[in-house]
Amino acid sequence: MKNLLTYALVGVVSAGTTFGLIEYNKSNDVSSNSVATLQPEQNGNAQFATYNYTSAGTDLPDFTKAAESSVNAVVSVTNYGTRSNRQSSGNPFGDMFSDPFFEHFFGERFRGQQRQPQSEQKEVPLTAGSGVIISKDGYIVTNNHVIQNATKVEITLNNKQNYTAKVIGTDPNTDISLLKIDEDNLPYLSFFNSDNLKVGEWVLAVGNPFGLNSTVTAGIVSAKGRSINILGKNGDHPIESFIQTDAAINPGNSGGALVNTNGHLVGINTAIFSQTGSYAGYGFAVPSNIVQKIVSDLKQYGMVQRGFLGVGILDTSDEQMVKQYNKEFDKKVKPNSGIMVSQLSDDGGAIEAGIEEGDFIRKIDGQPVTAYSNLSVAIGSKNPGDVVKVTVERNGKLRDYNVTLKDINGNAKIRSKADLTATEKMGASFQPLTDEMKARYGIKNGVMVTSISSGSDFAQIGINEGYIITKINGKDINSKNDIDKILKNYKGNVSVNFLDRYGRMYTQGFKM
Repeated sequence: MKNLLTYALVGVVSAGTTFGLIEYNKSNDVSSNSVATLQPEQNGNAQFATYNYTSAGTDLPDFTKAAESSVNAVVSVTNYGTRSNRQSSGNPFGDMFSDPFFEHFFGERFRGQQRQPQSEQKEVPLTAGSGVIISKDGYIVTNNHVIQNATKVEITLNNKQNYTAKVIGTDPNTDISLLKIDEDNLPYLSFFNSDNLKVGEWVLAVGNPFGLNSTVTAGIVSAKGRSINILGKNGDHPIESFIQTDAAINPGNSGGALVNTNGHLVGINTAIFSQTGSYAGYGFAVPSNIVQKIVSDLKQYGMVQRGFLGVGILDTSDEQMVKQYNKEFDKKVKPNSGIMVSQLSDDGGAIEAGIEEGDFIRKIDGQPVTAYSNLSVAIGSKNPGDVVKVTVERNGKLRDYNVTLKDINGNAKIRSKADLTATEKMGASFQPLTDEMKARYGIKNGVMVTSISSGSDFAQIGINEGYIITKINGKDINSKNDIDKILKNYKGNVSVNFLDRYGRMYTQGFKM
């Protein structure tokens, strides 16, 4: 007995004209060796064509193996923090983060309906997301925004066992964090070379949307190398080259797995494009090759080793940016002409190698560069001290330069977290005050903040570029070295006196 499924498509091209009606008959009779046959017949103005298919050559992909191997390696991640005691509505999945940055993401926030701050402070669950076990001894990858500012991170396995995780390290520039739990012989996912992932390939998203544990959805790779400009708020040098997929992902999927049909990890689900906060057809994942680089560095050095060319760039695919650049510098750069070097660092590898402002970067190590996402991944995957061949176009001619990459502080060697100064750990840089600046603000000492990492302790207490730090722990500050001496190996509460751009004085603190 044959079971037939019939699908029909009818379209009207114009009034009074009938588009073709096509019926598809699909049989699940696996004993038949027949192939598709066309049997046209006339019926008034409509032409009918019937196709008889057997299951031979039309099998749908089987996701069961990939799903079974993935669900046990994907965990629930809960971020605990301290806040005022509040009444709870009893619904832990009530709303998204209120910060517009996080409206792009899908970590879920716990909330109470009637918020009544009390004097008592207690540790409560603030956010919930997903994570992926990547080794049998308990290393777990998740998103930075899932565990950001956590006082405690709790991991729940698919078998309902709970653990308190240690945060090994974080990287806001890729939104990746590495956790560790004390357990062994855990199920885990193996990394797949995401460079070999193809557009149109089937993938599965595995996570905990809306608190629904072990949820698996299927889709395809819709695009690769997507830059959607969402990591710049939390990262100073964001690397965006997302895998785009139409597998359904929702709040709570953050940090979960994107796997191929073999159950291998191809990406970490990170963001969705949505005007409502829920799935609207497009999701974005950090490619596994980027994740592997971050994990390796955090495990080995306690921080991400990232090399820099020492250039500022103009991505000419952004026509608004090109217009603004031309207006400010009286240039005539054409839109969509490639990646242009707009600035050079004085101590960077690019200027030392001979690259000039106005050069267009065409290749890195022989691989074409057509957008900022290509460039950021090609360089961001390298370490300080690595040498890359940069092919640039200058006056219509291609030239090759060997550039030694340096870290953000101009060092051409790998350093561990223990090698950093206090200000380097905080991602901040300073310059001494001139006598004129001291007179303008009516102060005798201080240093001006010239750059600051958005996730640093200084930034968390409201210090921005252009602010002036006058005292730390009651001691006068006159140079960067003063800050490093005071905070070197310091543990405890730090008090900071600083002025904003309007000269208003503040005193804030943080704990080291």
